[in-house]
Amino acid sequence: MTRFLLALRCFFAVLLRSPLPLEAMALLLPAGRKPERREPAPVDADVLVTPPPGGSGKADRKPEAAHGAAAPGRAAPEAAAAAVRPPAGSPAGSIEAKPAAVSVPVAAASTSELAPGAALEPAAQADQRRRGAVQVLAVLQREGRLLDFLSEDIDSYTDGQIGAAVRDIHRGCRKALAEHVKLAPIRPEPDEAVVRIAAGHDASQVRLIGQVSGRPPFEGTLRHHGWRSTQINLPDIPAGHDPTVICPAEVEIGG
Repeated sequence: MTRFLLALRCFFAVLLRSPLPLEAMALLLPAGRKPERREPAPVDADVLVTPPPGGSGKADRKPEAAHGAAAPGRAAPEAAAAAVRPPAGSPAGSIEAKPAAVSVPVAAASTSELAPGAALEPAAQADQRRRGAVQVLAVLQREGRLLDFLSEDIDSYTDGQIGAAVRDIHRGCRKALAEHVKLAPIRPEPDEAVVRIAAGHDASQVRLIGQVSGRPPFEGTLRHHGWRSTQINLPDIPAGHDPTVICPAEVEIGG
């Protein structure tokens, strides 16, 4: 009958999460070892861990390194995670923590941590476009004097004079393109051919003109096959060179 009462006391102790009777603890310990009654540890108001059945019946306090400031050599996020991590063997859902128990500062990512290929700043993009335009104009001016021709008022010249000048300009600019830019047609069909434009076409490659109505596919006449660049090899602007200069002024000395 005594063991039955002892078992009943242990049942209610486990149910109410209170310490087991010393008589029951003596039966669970090895022979010759006496049970020791432990004083309950102070309860941490921020972090509470409920002990498993058969424990001391009081919430155990977490180590100091896991509460408040992080331990030396340990990042603040790891300390925050350790502050709410249950001990081995604890049942899930036995942790109660205040929402603002640990404060973790968030540092902004520096520009050096940006992934390669990240988008350039608008100012850098504008500078790249400006340098590329200057390089192309410089090549066409150097080889074909294109800017001189386009800046000239040709209304007073005859068609014969203009034709003779255009021949030289055409020869020089054609040479410049052949050396620095490789071109390919966008559409392989010849001009004036009837072509079919399917749905979902790339609007940057094909521009629809004329009377466009309804939904694709469309059928029309190819007025121009378009151009795309397959290779560009432009000379870079030397260091210390004014990036806005397309063609330097020429001064003959001693002439």
